[in-house]
Amino acid sequence: QVQLVESGGGLVQAGDSLRLSCAASGASFSSYVMGWFRQGPGKEREFVAYIKVSTGITDYRDSVKGRFTISRDNAKNTVYLQMNSLRPEDTALYYCATRRLVISTRSNDYPYWGQGTQVTVSS
Repeated sequence: QVQLVESGGGLVQAGDSLRLSCAASGASFSSYVMGWFRQGPGKEREFVAYIKVSTGITDYRDSVKGRFTISRDNAKNTVYLQMNSLRPEDTALYYCATRRLVISTRSNDYPYWGQGTQVTVSS
């Protein structure tokens, strides 16, 4: 059973940066696909980014391309989401999630989830 521990959320102003972290405690980190999703108030959960740990292949939703970067530190079993040029519309509860092997942008494909970390961006 994989466990995910998130950190790094906070309150920032538009244009600022944050880095979110997600530490995975399960076995076989290299076999994982790690994803970030977010859910704003009154909105559906949406895909933000994923990384296939073994290869470093990534993908992002269009609205964060060029601003957010997902990365991993295999020695620490940790995935990061570097968020630059934050906008008020980025305000959401951000979740780390994981699945094995196969890349996906669909939240229902990810069986394991962290607790969420709040990101609030003021204008």
